[in-house]
Amino acid sequence: MSDFEAFYRGTAPRLMRFAYGLTGGLAEAQDFTQEAYARAWQRWSALQKYENPEAWLRLVVTRLATDWWRRLRVRRAEPPPEPDVVAPPDEELMILVAALRTLPIDQRKALALHYLLDQSVADIAVEMSAPVNTVKSWLARGRASLAATLGEHSHVN
Repeated sequence: MSDFEAFYRGTAPRLMRFAYGLTGGLAEAQDFTQEAYARAWQRWSALQKYENPEAWLRLVVTRLATDWWRRLRVRRAEPPPEPDVVAPPDEELMILVAALRTLPIDQRKALALHYLLDQSVADIAVEMSAPVNTVKSWLARGRASLAATLGEHSHVN
């Protein structure tokens, strides 16, 4: 076992507890502990000669946590961005979505991929793990069902 590995095994649990105490978050504590050991590894030839190399690790974690808290405070001090104003969907879109919901899922997915995402029949076949002719059938049947449903709706108005 190398000197660094022995140092790591002997100090890591304590450093992790220290980092957790500073941050209050497990993910941050793990990140800062890992970063401190990465920096220690890069400087190990000099660091191992220190009287207390573990104190150096705590200093690194403290600085990382301080920077993290500072960034967090700045983000919280900024006013939240104004939400984008999104117009409500128009009636035609609502009617189309309602009509799509009446279709079997394979037809609905094929239509959405083809017309909303501009995918080719071949690409849809690959994505849906279906033969090309089956996709063509789904598209044709889906269009026919939509036309009938939407035609019925236009007669009601």
